[in-house]
Amino acid sequence: MKQSLSYRLLIWAGVAVLLIWSLGPIYWTLASSITPTEDFSARPIHFFPQHFTLDHFSRLFGIDIARIGGVQVWSQFRAALINSIVTSMAATLLCVAISALGAYAFTRIQFPGRGFLFAAVVATLAIPGYAVLIPLYRIMIGLHLVDTYVGIALIYVSAYLPLSLWLLRSVFEALPIALEEAAQLDGAGRLYIFFNIVLPLAGPGLTAAAILTFLGAWGQYLVPLIFSPQATKPLTVLIPEFVTKNFIDYGLITASGSIAIIIPALVVIFLNRYLVSGLLAGSVK
Repeated sequence: MKQSLSYRLLIWAGVAVLLIWSLGPIYWTLASSITPTEDFSARPIHFFPQHFTLDHFSRLFGIDIARIGGVQVWSQFRAALINSIVTSMAATLLCVAISALGAYAFTRIQFPGRGFLFAAVVATLAIPGYAVLIPLYRIMIGLHLVDTYVGIALIYVSAYLPLSLWLLRSVFEALPIALEEAAQLDGAGRLYIFFNIVLPLAGPGLTAAAILTFLGAWGQYLVPLIFSPQATKPLTVLIPEFVTKNFIDYGLITASGSIAIIIPALVVIFLNRYLVSGLLAGSVK
């Protein structure tokens, strides 16, 4: 049936609203990062930069500070960037490894209470994070893991493990069990089958779980604000500190925000097809 002009206009209007809603803040951050400081208070507001500058990035990277002026923040930004990468990557590797083993066990190994245990783990997705912050903080203090890479990575793993477990279980269920049975007839053990047959076939699902975990860990704010106050402080906690009582440094905020956007954006752009195929891997058996 041919669609009417009004229907198509409505569809395009909805798409335009979604694009503006999603990409508008990103554009405003990127545009503001190359806008001179004095233009931030200009009226009327311009949606396109009237002047171009890279001074905010120069300040951020500690380049030509004597000419530009301002506080030296490169050492803090470098440490926060490294912390974000280390904690996100560590959480991703741990979460995917544990969830892959757990999902395979829930899919292929028969044991009492299998369905109940899986449902209990996945049900933790419904528990809001702030509801367990106090007991979690007491546990981390007792284990001396506050403000450590291990501590923050374990918290991220506990947060994203149920989602990865649910996703990979669907992926493993969609894999043909005949290949594993043939390998067992040839004398292959359970671990050999898992690492050499199952994991290569589940590559898209593993990639999807890794992407979702990495993006979630990279964008965390509340957890590192409490558990990573100093030594392991990530970008999400450092950037708001550019807002002081008497001055808001829009230049540093938008420049550092632009860099913080680049890494997850590159992950999604270059691995998008793996993300889509991984999410759809368990939809058809």
